[in-house]
Amino acid sequence: MSEVPVETAAAAPASRPAWRPRTSPPLIAATVMLATFMEVLDTSIANVSLPHIAGDLGATIDESTWVLTSYLISNAIVLPLTGWLHMLFGRKRFYMACVAIFTVSSLMCGLAPSLFMLILFRILQGTGGGGLQPTSQAILVESFEQKQQGMAMAVYGMGVVVAPIIGPTLGGWITDNFSWRWIFFINVPIGLLSMTMTSTLLEDPPYLIRKTLGRGFRIDFMGLGLLSIGLGFGQVVLDKGQREDWFGSRFIVWCTVVSVMALVGAVFWELREKQPIVNLRLFANRNFAMATFMMFSLGLVLYGTTVLLPVLVQSLMGYTAEWAGLVLSPGAILTLFTMPLVGRLLTKVQPRWLVVTGLLILSLGMFRLSTLSLQTGFWTFVFTWTISRGGLAFLFVPINVTAFSHIEREKTSSATGLINLTRNMGGSIGISLVTAFQDRLSQTHQSFLAGHLTPLDPSYTSRLQYLERALQTAGASPTLAAQQAQAIIYRELLRQSSMLAYIDVFRLLSYLCLALIPLMFLMKRPKPRPT
Repeated sequence: MSEVPVETAAAAPASRPAWRPRTSPPLIAATVMLATFMEVLDTSIANVSLPHIAGDLGATIDESTWVLTSYLISNAIVLPLTGWLHMLFGRKRFYMACVAIFTVSSLMCGLAPSLFMLILFRILQGTGGGGLQPTSQAILVESFEQKQQGMAMAVYGMGVVVAPIIGPTLGGWITDNFSWRWIFFINVPIGLLSMTMTSTLLEDPPYLIRKTLGRGFRIDFMGLGLLSIGLGFGQVVLDKGQREDWFGSRFIVWCTVVSVMALVGAVFWELREKQPIVNLRLFANRNFAMATFMMFSLGLVLYGTTVLLPVLVQSLMGYTAEWAGLVLSPGAILTLFTMPLVGRLLTKVQPRWLVVTGLLILSLGMFRLSTLSLQTGFWTFVFTWTISRGGLAFLFVPINVTAFSHIEREKTSSATGLINLTRNMGGSIGISLVTAFQDRLSQTHQSFLAGHLTPLDPSYTSRLQYLERALQTAGASPTLAAQQAQAIIYRELLRQSSMLAYIDVFRLLSYLCLALIPLMFLMKRPKPRPT
């Protein structure tokens, strides 16, 4: 096998634990999180700009949603491949290439003359962005000492958890005050600064071995193809399912069949392959497997609720996009400040107890959200949402530290790719599930409430007569007043049924958080990382 060390002199095994980067870890953290925060922000910043994009490029809203879907598909495909790509190109070189691709494609997205070209450049942007999250996490894991791993994951969490929360708010502000094209243009100067800092400050560890294509090292084309097809079609199902009425659509059914067959085939193939493009054998490590499942669940709750609450306050409470963003912002600020605190607590408290604390706080926050109503005021929404975000830091940081505590350093890149893919897929599934549940439960409540709108119900008849008299007093004819009164009551029925559905979904998420607590006692205590 032909192997080329990333550094000119590879360290001997005995010296591996002593290796430290020449640049201080805090400066390395600032360098890698600059581009990573930008990339995570881009997964949600375009959401509120879709109507503007559609109108400017002469497309429908449904067509413009491919701007989001195309990015998520290419992003999901690249995420699990990062470990293999690190071996092929070297971690620093690969990271710089990802930043360059992301920056150039962001510029092209902003200049796109048509929807087709915008979607094409978003695919390219997602390809570059997909490698940033796992690579930056791998760099942080190896740059900080064992006792500082909590702080390393806190820095990573400050970008990965906070960015999706502020993305819609920032995107709406930029679109309203400038143009939707500037949500892409702002990436260019940040990308150039990130490339400059990366080329100057980062270095690959001596035990990261590059492997040249040819003798002894080859591309797993079958695994790559099956994985790309499975993840790609799966992302289409998750992103388009609700809009296409799920399995009532032949398109969604066929996409699901193709995705499941490809992913099942990929699992069997990769487990038998001597040089798999994705190292699924890492799941044999109990801590890593449990931590990955917990990260999947965290992604489900985090992304699902971040989508759910803004829709609630805008559709039912009449909030603008800016005010909806203000409801979320204090929670993001609290998460930002609690991340370093949890990082420090990890040196004194077992990770499992911190995770249990986080799940209890998150469950309490979700339960509090399920007690809200259409009469709830702005500050109550803010306070209740902020409570729920207070638990995220207690989950994200210790789960990541526990996951990597039993993983050999040489497998860090593969592990970060898998755990980031799992979190993102959890987010996609979470968004799809909460929107589907909300829609179905809303219909159920609507049918139940409609059963009370009969002449035999005294409350209904009393309210209807009151509205008719008020409308006639305002100048409407008896016939028109009767029609308008019926319409007012029906609109209120829709609002009430929709609110009841939101309450049900928040309560289900609260129960999910409680159900995860026993799993934490199946994880082993962290130990010094294998070398």
